[in-house]
Amino acid sequence: MKKIDKVLLLSTIILIIFGVIMVYSSSNIWAEYKYNDPYKFVKSQAIFFLIGLFIIYILTKLDISIFEKYSNKLLLVCFILLILVLIPGIGKVRNGSRSWFGIGPLGIQPSEFSKLGLIIYTSKYLSHNNKNIKNIKKGLLPLFFIICLFFLLIMLEPDFGTAMVIILTLIVLIFVSGPNLSFFLKIGLLGLIGITILIVIAPYRLKRITAYLNPWSDPLGSGFQIIQSLYAIGPSSLLGTGFGNSIQKNFYLPEPQTDFIFSIIAEEFGILGVTLVLSLFCIIFYRSIKISLSQNDLFKKYLSFGLSFGLILQVILNILVVTGTIPTTGITLPFLSYGGSSLLISMISVGLILNISKDK
Repeated sequence: MKKIDKVLLLSTIILIIFGVIMVYSSSNIWAEYKYNDPYKFVKSQAIFFLIGLFIIYILTKLDISIFEKYSNKLLLVCFILLILVLIPGIGKVRNGSRSWFGIGPLGIQPSEFSKLGLIIYTSKYLSHNNKNIKNIKKGLLPLFFIICLFFLLIMLEPDFGTAMVIILTLIVLIFVSGPNLSFFLKIGLLGLIGITILIVIAPYRLKRITAYLNPWSDPLGSGFQIIQSLYAIGPSSLLGTGFGNSIQKNFYLPEPQTDFIFSIIAEEFGILGVTLVLSLFCIIFYRSIKISLSQNDLFKKYLSFGLSFGLILQVILNILVVTGTIPTTGITLPFLSYGGSSLLISMISVGLILNISKDK
């Protein structure tokens, strides 16, 4: 543990502890009303936090080559889980998506673990096929076939937000490996066409676009959530309303402990609180990217970069959503949003980066 990046570890722990506190603040009224237990959500989040700390400790002790060696098997497990979750009676439906396994009061989201599995597999694939990256047929098409297969399974749930985070993360990871730029321009064009089709064939996605363009056109329907989020963020002063004094968490902003927890942070802690949170994220990202750039081993370089960029992308997209800059996507805020799967995957990502940080 003496060799790992302690700044990265400490910044992550501080951010998660603050997240656990904010899960309680944003959810206690809703939890008491629905479950007669104001601590229901924070207890679950705290349990996953402790589990995550133990996992980080174990990951820093392991040989990182284990993940390179067993990446195919790990990806196969993720593939099987994505199929199982689609089966009625096995997968649980939440918010219109069959994307969860219910384990007692806890829920596990296999698409989150697939994100990790795909980054590990892609990192190994790129490091082992570095000489063939510019050859589209031999180098990239087999990898894109696997990525598209996973994308299809996740979209069948459907979970558009997670699928887009995975696709964008892997495309950027592949891009930095040095393939031909013309290939990526073609892929980008196909991607835009595909996204347009996915939006057009799903009425609820079209409603999200409409709500993004003008949330006031349907203030009690598709525009309700973003309007309530802006009501929380907009009046924020330098110090906010104070811890526990959010107005929007009082049954205005739906489930504020999940995707829109940043809105409650802005409301209760103001500009100063938002600045501190964003500063911690910047420290985490800076240290992670620095670790990636310092590596000579291609697998470690690609893996640390892919994990780092995945976290960066998710934070940026979440903040853009809650501020009304882009349409709602259902993407959680790493380390802060309520959700065991999201928190564990974020902590596992940091654990793997910390492991890699020992080789400077």
